[in-house]
Amino acid sequence: MQNTYKLLTPGPLTTTLTVKEEMLFDHCTWDDDYKRITQEIRAKLLDLAHVDESVYTAVLMQGSGTFGNESVLTSVIGADERVLVCSNGAYGVRLADICRQAGVPCTEYAESFDVIPDAKKVAEYLEADSSITHVAMVHSETTSGLLNDIEAVGKVVKEAGKVFIVDAMSSFAGVDIPMQDWGIDFLVSSANKCIQGVPGFSFVICRRDELEASRGKARSLSLDLYAQYETMERDGGKWRFTSPTHTVLAFAQALRELEEEGGIAARNARYAHNNELLIKRMTDLGFTVYLKDHQGPIITTFCHPSDVSFTFKEMYDYVKARGYVLYPGKLLEGDTFRVGNIGEIYPADIENLADILSDFLSEKRAAL
Repeated sequence: MQNTYKLLTPGPLTTTLTVKEEMLFDHCTWDDDYKRITQEIRAKLLDLAHVDESVYTAVLMQGSGTFGNESVLTSVIGADERVLVCSNGAYGVRLADICRQAGVPCTEYAESFDVIPDAKKVAEYLEADSSITHVAMVHSETTSGLLNDIEAVGKVVKEAGKVFIVDAMSSFAGVDIPMQDWGIDFLVSSANKCIQGVPGFSFVICRRDELEASRGKARSLSLDLYAQYETMERDGGKWRFTSPTHTVLAFAQALRELEEEGGIAARNARYAHNNELLIKRMTDLGFTVYLKDHQGPIITTFCHPSDVSFTFKEMYDYVKARGYVLYPGKLLEGDTFRVGNIGEIYPADIENLADILSDFLSEKRAAL
């Protein structure tokens, strides 16, 4: 039975039938064939990040992207170290929440949800507080759709000799990120984002020396990043605890399909075209874009038209019944909602959505 609608969300997202079909096979976690698939995935992730295997490694971690973030933050920052978390949305705030919950020393530098963190301010924090050893921030902040300038922040972090952690959950493989050139030591993403797999595990691309230095710092048994790495290295791709085998098989297929599409450049071009078309069609209908600057190609926040009244649920149900699922807003002010355009989404889907919303608005305006 196939889905009756497509997901216009930042993940989970709409996947291909061929990715779904990979999950029809049951695999054993101890099997050498399965461990080889894990090793192939790890190697391909390094290629996508433009890093050398002698300097970086990839560690797969059970759970969602938040599990991956928590694994890094609770594994690589020692009790006598401190992380500066740059936040300008709910997911940056979540990084700080993870630290507070786990007792990781943390300072939060917060900006409004429509403003990107300023590299100069980051430099000022680092200069003012020598106890800060790490800096963490989100790349694509899906609260609003902002694409933060991790290159500029990475530059000042490296100049200060600190460790840079990036949540690239909804951007990695949809936006090109040359990790080493941008000074990123740990990058976290998830199987169900721009690589277009299904939910079930996150992955962390790490500088080997910084990962080795984290040994013994972990505050969690199951989320111990170094221990997971050590097992995968020693046992040829074995996960420490039961892995999401079906998700891993689907992800391996998704990686093949990314390559067939033309790699990150081609996927980014499709996402960017989707996003440009989406904004044009939506603004023509009377919706307004929340962001004035730094709009990323992944997801867009829209404000309701001023001349007609409706609830998000009314619009959501109307659109879902016609084949698409929207994403609720995450901002506190005003009536907003979000539309993602990643996954197996193409210009025809954007046109279909716009036509559906045009009909919805016409019916609402006629009822006034």
